[in-house]
Amino acid sequence: MPAYLLEVIVLVLGFLMLGIEAFSRTGSRSRVAHFGVCGLLVVFLFLFVVDSNESYWNVYHFDDLAAFYKGIILLSTLMVLVMARDFAPVLKRYTSECNESSGIGEYYCIPVFVCCGLMWMASAKDLITIFVSLELATIGFYVLVSFMRRNVGSLEAGVKYLILGALSTGFFVYGIAWMFGSTGTFELNEIKEVIDSGAVERAPVIFAIALIIVGLGFKIAAVPFHIWVPDVYQGTSMPVTAYLSVASKAAGFIVLLRVVEPFLQSQMTSGACILLFSVLASLTLIFGNLAAIKQTNVKRLLAYSSIAHAGFLIMAIPALEKDFLLTLQGPDPIQSISFYLAGYLLMSMLCFLILTIVRVSSDSENLDSLSGLGSRSPLLAFSMTVGIASLAGVPLTVGFFGKFLIFNVAIQHAMYSGYWFLVAFAILGATAGFYYYFKIIKAMYFDKSDNDVEGSISVNPLSKVLILSLVALVIISGVFPKLLMSFL
Repeated sequence: MPAYLLEVIVLVLGFLMLGIEAFSRTGSRSRVAHFGVCGLLVVFLFLFVVDSNESYWNVYHFDDLAAFYKGIILLSTLMVLVMARDFAPVLKRYTSECNESSGIGEYYCIPVFVCCGLMWMASAKDLITIFVSLELATIGFYVLVSFMRRNVGSLEAGVKYLILGALSTGFFVYGIAWMFGSTGTFELNEIKEVIDSGAVERAPVIFAIALIIVGLGFKIAAVPFHIWVPDVYQGTSMPVTAYLSVASKAAGFIVLLRVVEPFLQSQMTSGACILLFSVLASLTLIFGNLAAIKQTNVKRLLAYSSIAHAGFLIMAIPALEKDFLLTLQGPDPIQSISFYLAGYLLMSMLCFLILTIVRVSSDSENLDSLSGLGSRSPLLAFSMTVGIASLAGVPLTVGFFGKFLIFNVAIQHAMYSGYWFLVAFAILGATAGFYYYFKIIKAMYFDKSDNDVEGSISVNPLSKVLILSLVALVIISGVFPKLLMSFL
């Protein structure tokens, strides 16, 4: 089966879900979400039977790395649909005058179209295809962010995301234009050949790279292109916050890796790119971690946490330098980043799923809403503790091993290049992370709640199975990381 049929199937699935929603009578739209979950699960299984290492039309390439990221995106979308179903009571309040489900069916359909765009990004091999797939995903996010039209915060988040997203798109397109003007091609492989030949001037290529990084830096929430993240994460619904945090970041990083790898391995541009990414990672690490310390809103805290995690991921990118890779011991930077993102999928989705359930029952998104969760729902509190511990990097969790791989690459590269300041900022950021993450654990077990009744939060069977599965995977992948690495 040709690999590009995966995106076709996902697109058809989205249209089928829209058809089911359009012809459904007034009432619950949960079956639309169930249909989407089943469909995405089938597409995920198809990943293991499609043709590997195939290229189509010189713009679409399916290899093991693309398959790995498509798996992350599919699983993220599947979990978002489960969360959206749990979030329906809150969503109805801000989308329908009569508190009916008839106005939320599209909320289950749009993530599937976004998923199609994100999956195509993972296989895109030229700048035009990257741009088109990026916009397909981004336009869907514009709608999802502002979907709660009767909530002022959601509308404000949507406007901010739209304006800043359009601005970043302008930088990205301008960078593509400069790159084409400098090299005469849009294809990444041909760009690499042109640069290696020495037939182009250095200054225009560096300028084009800088513009492209501005556009992609917005997608991965790197400082100083992070301005939208806290307000959008806080203003939009919890499932969309999770989707932006995981799937959008994963797709952004696979594109960033494919785009910058030729420049980091070229003698003409590697020095400038290494310095640029080292500074970018340092700023992202220090700002994301320190800004999270004083947050009292859980979603804003996780927003700055997401920025900090982007910093850890960017920290490994300078190590793509060609000469350094010959001396590297252990997994290479791309493998380390991919493992980290897969682990981030597990632990972040676990936390957001629990926060979605708590949000429906407590009608609050502040740390106070988690007070006494240890007695109200021991299952949710324990699962949240596992997720938070993994985000902080506690040993025997997947988050610890993800950070270990990133630090392994960064320290070896610092010994090679002398950029020790990047490792120092990473250590400082990881230390700060323990403080603000454990504020959440403190609230759950040590702060008193007004409704301190054991088992007062109900969890539907599908969500309970998903929570237990994620807890198990977070621990198993931390104790036996080779199981996850085998997919790479």
